[in-house]
Amino acid sequence: MSFTRDFTLSVYEQLLRSLVSNGYRFFTLEQFLTSQPRGKIVLLRHDVDRAPLCSLEMALLERKLGLCASYYFRIVKQSNDPEIIQAIADMDHEIGYHYEDLAMAHGNRVNAIQSFEANLEYFRKFYPVQTICMHGSPLSSWDNRTLWETYNYKEYGILGEPYFDLDFNRFFYLTDTGRCWNGNRVSVRDKVGTGQSSPFESTFDIIHDLDRLPPALMITTHPQRWENNFMPWVTELVMQQMKNSIKRLLVKS
Repeated sequence: MSFTRDFTLSVYEQLLRSLVSNGYRFFTLEQFLTSQPRGKIVLLRHDVDRAPLCSLEMALLERKLGLCASYYFRIVKQSNDPEIIQAIADMDHEIGYHYEDLAMAHGNRVNAIQSFEANLEYFRKFYPVQTICMHGSPLSSWDNRTLWETYNYKEYGILGEPYFDLDFNRFFYLTDTGRCWNGNRVSVRDKVGTGQSSPFESTFDIIHDLDRLPPALMITTHPQRWENNFMPWVTELVMQQMKNSIKRLLVKS
């Protein structure tokens, strides 16, 4: 190719190395909530919406660099691969539950909490899950986070959920939702409610302008977007452009 492609594992490695060189230390959400570190820190979060093999490749890269991250798996088959979940847990990454029980229960909260309990126990077979993170379910009218208006996830031994238990006045939130870093216009629910706006259009912008970043970051990626091989990279690009067209309409409505 005659141009440098963003959203490859090679570019992701450049981003991680640049942050490390700039003095940032990396933590899982569980590590942060239990130790409350200060200084220049990155909470590294991955939402495994689908294509779990991409998550394994990302986890291997992070292990090579001596870093650990939080991997949130959905219960559905396009995310839930037991062998891969166990392999990532064995690398000392954190495993969490990417819950969508209220959307799957079509708003029935009793059914949703029963589903949550069963699914949490399932993921605890692989790792002692202590953090959870909602799946946005953009095509559903139900926001999965509203389940906690009725129930309390801390009664299930959960330390935290990032949308509730992180101070986003302190943490700057960078997410690749929409396959971009400034995707508010195509993000239905992956927002933190503080009016934050990312100035970065590409990963290269972040790497080249690290001095603009505050000391505390949460970086969220969807591993299926980060692909070195050209054909899967193009497929993801085209699919995401189609999704973004739908999401723009949902955000406007």
